[in-house]
Amino acid sequence: MTVKHLSVEYNKANERGTFSPGDTLTGRVTVVTNKETKVQCFLVRAKGKAEVTWYEQKGQTTVAHSDKKKYFYFEQIILQDRNKRDGSEILSSGRNVYPFTFAIPNTDMPSSYEGKWGKITYSLRAQLTQSIWLVHKTKTEFPFLTKSDFPFASKSEVMIIGLKEQQCATSISFYGSGKVTMNVTSEKMGVKQGEAMGVSVEVVNTSARTVTPKFYLCEKQTFVSKSKRTVHTNDILFGTGDSVPADTSRTVTKVLSIPPQTPPTFCNCCMMKLEYRLKVTLNVPLARDPAVKLPLVVLLGSPKPHQPKAKRSIWFRKLPG
Repeated sequence: MTVKHLSVEYNKANERGTFSPGDTLTGRVTVVTNKETKVQCFLVRAKGKAEVTWYEQKGQTTVAHSDKKKYFYFEQIILQDRNKRDGSEILSSGRNVYPFTFAIPNTDMPSSYEGKWGKITYSLRAQLTQSIWLVHKTKTEFPFLTKSDFPFASKSEVMIIGLKEQQCATSISFYGSGKVTMNVTSEKMGVKQGEAMGVSVEVVNTSARTVTPKFYLCEKQTFVSKSKRTVHTNDILFGTGDSVPADTSRTVTKVLSIPPQTPPTFCNCCMMKLEYRLKVTLNVPLARDPAVKLPLVVLLGSPKPHQPKAKRSIWFRKLPG
């Protein structure tokens, strides 16, 4: 083995170390040999793609669903024997470094993402072919961010304003001779990665049971392959509120923080999309838990300290009986 080391590296385009449509991707391929080495072909590739794969059981048969989409593909030849392909191109002994440059297309492309049954990846690959039986390969992925500020909808003024507005929903459940009413209000519909927001829950419990509010971040991953579609959901528990005993009412405001590593909402990929919901449930012993779901859009952004609004009152009273 005359090739001792092969690697491909890229130069950061900004402080975040990410790339976006329209950026220039530069870097270097390094190969170390212990003597002069003949090669047939030596190249570097840049690729952006989305792919999905999942399986369904139909009786005794397992059916695979898969699809791919290529966003871009570039290839730069470093060395190549264009005549006999007998390995007449020579790599000198020692460390050899070759720079490369690729221009990323300035078109709408989704950010890097890996879900349950699909992923969106952007990568660099170097390949050194000495013969048909001896091929050296290396690969590295680079983080990619979409240029779209709102990769889930058109940039209409109505949508942008709507992300900042309060939203409310109500659920009413009956247990025996009484009922439980739950009113949920969130500060806004859009929240950035690492940001926090307040959620207010008013519970009017006229039943004979104690109920306990719980808060969840609901993730919904959708994957599409040709005419087939599958969904993966996951509930992340935010926290639990104070219990509300029978024949009482209570309103509590809880501050919920979005984890900084939470992938942003996106729908600008034809093969997969990622959506979120804020879910509040009432844990009721020996009964089906009622739930309220509110849409939630997770936006890309640096974490910012939560700026609470005017403090809401927290009250507890006995209902007239």
